[in-house]
Amino acid sequence: MNSPQSPISQSRKHVAGPSRTRSRASVPQRRTERAKPAIDVPVPLPPESPFVRDSYASTAWAEIVDRSVHAAAARFTAGLSPMALIGAYMDWAAHIAFAPGKQAQLVEKAVKKAARLGNYAGRRMLHADGVEPCIEPLPQDRRFAAEAWRNPPYDLVYQAFLLNQQWWHNAMTGVRGVTQRSENMVAFATRQFLDVVSPSNGLWTNPEVLERTRTEFGANLIRGAQNLIEDWDRAVGGRRPVGAERFEPGRNVAITPGKVVFRNRLIELIEYAPATAKVRPEPLLIVPAWIMKYYILDLSPQNSLVRYLTQRGYTVFMISWRNPGPEDRDLSMDDYRRLGVMAALDAVSAIVPDRKVHAAGYCLGGTLLAIAAATMIRDGDQRLRSTTFLAAQTDFTEAGELTLFINESQLSFLEDMMWEQGFLDTKQMAGAFQILRSNDLVWSRIVREYLLGERAPMTDLMAWNADATRMPYRMHTEYLRQLFLDNDLAEGRYEVGGRPIALSSLRTPLFAVGTELDHVAPWRSVFKLDLLTDAPVTFVLTNGGHNAGIVSEPGHPRRHYRVATRAPIQTIVDPETWAAEAPLHDGSWWPEWASWLDRQSGEPVPPPPMGAPRAGYPVQCDAPGAYVRQA
Repeated sequence: MNSPQSPISQSRKHVAGPSRTRSRASVPQRRTERAKPAIDVPVPLPPESPFVRDSYASTAWAEIVDRSVHAAAARFTAGLSPMALIGAYMDWAAHIAFAPGKQAQLVEKAVKKAARLGNYAGRRMLHADGVEPCIEPLPQDRRFAAEAWRNPPYDLVYQAFLLNQQWWHNAMTGVRGVTQRSENMVAFATRQFLDVVSPSNGLWTNPEVLERTRTEFGANLIRGAQNLIEDWDRAVGGRRPVGAERFEPGRNVAITPGKVVFRNRLIELIEYAPATAKVRPEPLLIVPAWIMKYYILDLSPQNSLVRYLTQRGYTVFMISWRNPGPEDRDLSMDDYRRLGVMAALDAVSAIVPDRKVHAAGYCLGGTLLAIAAATMIRDGDQRLRSTTFLAAQTDFTEAGELTLFINESQLSFLEDMMWEQGFLDTKQMAGAFQILRSNDLVWSRIVREYLLGERAPMTDLMAWNADATRMPYRMHTEYLRQLFLDNDLAEGRYEVGGRPIALSSLRTPLFAVGTELDHVAPWRSVFKLDLLTDAPVTFVLTNGGHNAGIVSEPGHPRRHYRVATRAPIQTIVDPETWAAEAPLHDGSWWPEWASWLDRQSGEPVPPPPMGAPRAGYPVQCDAPGAYVRQA
């Protein structure tokens, strides 16, 4: 009698990547084969043996119970695995317990820091002014920037906190034997806890709040309570933040004229109306991330990248992704490639026939574009003229603090949450990003809105950021495991249609943009595209973050960027060397990209028609379409 099969998919066949003479010393080594968790693989029926049948039912019951428990727990932990965090702290605790030298060093540091604080307090008593603090906040830490923190006793309060924070960092790092992942995780988690108890968050320990409360006779606290109640009511009711309703797609954002010329179950394709008498012959297809809605690239008229490109003489097509629901739980990464990028490219090729296409991808859309472009080269499809990647990663080995949440324990926990509901919810996804910058996105907002009673004015970018989308269960699982966890795309193991693809096969000119303060796609990670391909790469590093650095229209104040192009025969350099040698320019990087596109394009011609009814792509409705309005 055959034994019952386990409902776990067979491991994928790992295929070594192509030999790299410039970016790698040798072909990536094969990884040890290991089973991958099942992703909607049909489970075979058990044999008729009562013993086998009962054993199978018991196993299935146990798995359902475990996954349901994990899903319930995940609702209270924002999808973070407590087991992963406990494991990291146990790793740290076990090693520091057998490190008497490290323990003695920490005691010494504690004594020295206490002495520094005492010395500072004594000098402040003797000299009220002109005493240098014993510790300064990190450059990005603005919690104690106000002048009120320089007055006693609050100067001692924040100095003591910073010294304590520094000591805990010393305690959590540099312990011999602790794995790098565990060290990073415990240092991150400890920093998050310290941020919670920061004196800047307290009513009685924040001099700014106390001064505001005294001068306004507590009116700020009343306004703060009203703000808290209003925010809670909106959150419970599933409504967007205060002021976001003023920015509605099709009314005052996403208003560049255009038509929806194609629709399937996953995308709408928008063709924008020409803004010039003649246009470049090669159209531009933009693939935005489906983690958020597309119109970050078509915000208000003054900062719309789409409008800027049409005014520069380009025929622009934009993918607008449908917001998936529970019924879309089985959509895969390849579904997004086929029904998204390739379906849109087919439509563009029909509307503008016999022309090659410029393609640009933003964030996760750029990663998908890289997969699609490499697949096209493998299959002999030569329709792309150039490819552009905006804050998009193709190598995930240095993907920043997001990688702290990418391990087997964390992914299994997250998968169980998505398995139950069929998708990753918008609040769960937003929470993961907010925790990476909790000082800026959580605690500073709490202090400003609930203690100082101030509402930050809503902007189009903030309203867009609150218009979040969901992620299908299967697609998100594949994305996290194959790209983040295993880094298959960069290492030549990613398969499309059962066959591997290689980024080294890309030969069309590439343009890539990284942003200096990106916590989602760190620029050094984005820069690694230069190491993975033999194509000519123009890399731009601009100031700003993941979103604001991309929305960087001409005339935006305090903008600058670095740019350099590497020819295929040139030696590859590391990111730090590149940043030191690349020339610095003031202003927006948009004209740099437009000029680069001009050099890859032909002479202007009359604009193409809107849609192609005879080819099956009739105009269906005005932009921005229906999918962008889905909640």
